[in-house]
Amino acid sequence: MPIIEVTSLSQPGVEMFSTLTEAQLRNRLEPQKGIFIAESPKVINIALNKGYKPIALLCERKHIDNDAAPIIDKAGDIPIYTGTRDILCKLTGYKLTRGVLCAMQRPPHLPAEEVCKDAKRIVVIKGVVDTTNIGAIFRSAAALGIDAVLMTPDSCDPLNRRAIRVSMGTVFLVPWTWIDEKYNNHLTDYLHTFGFQTAAMALSDNSISLDSPVLKIEPRLAIIMGTEGDGLPQTCIDDADYVVRIPMSHHVDSLNVAAAAAVAFWELRQK
Repeated sequence: MPIIEVTSLSQPGVEMFSTLTEAQLRNRLEPQKGIFIAESPKVINIALNKGYKPIALLCERKHIDNDAAPIIDKAGDIPIYTGTRDILCKLTGYKLTRGVLCAMQRPPHLPAEEVCKDAKRIVVIKGVVDTTNIGAIFRSAAALGIDAVLMTPDSCDPLNRRAIRVSMGTVFLVPWTWIDEKYNNHLTDYLHTFGFQTAAMALSDNSISLDSPVLKIEPRLAIIMGTEGDGLPQTCIDDADYVVRIPMSHHVDSLNVAAAAAVAFWELRQK
């Protein structure tokens, strides 16, 4: 495979690592041409092992025979762009984590019925836009028994570079897909078609405690998590089969959405 020395910030071929925005990488108009950037050898290896297709590699010269070597062995005939830490930092605008980035093909979106086919516990992420929270939710989902993730279109892309990094590559391990926008305001009805009862995480007068036994016996449960600030819309709360709160002390009324997700996943996991 060709090893190409990067000597200029405008060098042809490195645009995907430097000048393209996340929206341009995602390429909403032509998703089949979209790509994403995975960062760090561990995360890149997880993606490769799950069948994601690499396009190009960017790494410090010293990593070609070290941290990047297993990736290069698996990646096939793709270009490897390399250079000093200083020029790569200027190129990307940030310090590379362990000196390796990989551009990869964005896979086609799976149908929700396929993602949910054998799932017993899923999470629906509605309107969460912070990349750190998305990555943390995926990491907890993978660790705590969530079978699938459904994303509303007003949420952050799980294949955002920072979301992937925060998730430690677990976005490649948990099946996920986007919910069609036409169902965004009718989530409970939509989820009922897959056989799920819905549990909206919110504070309300009729909410039940997260440790309520009725939740544990539900054979198929969809946990709906809302935005970092405002939480779930009232219509989503009103439509849900259950409204669920996390018992808290010291008059604290809420947790960060990623922390709340981890608590809910642990409590509602199937044993």
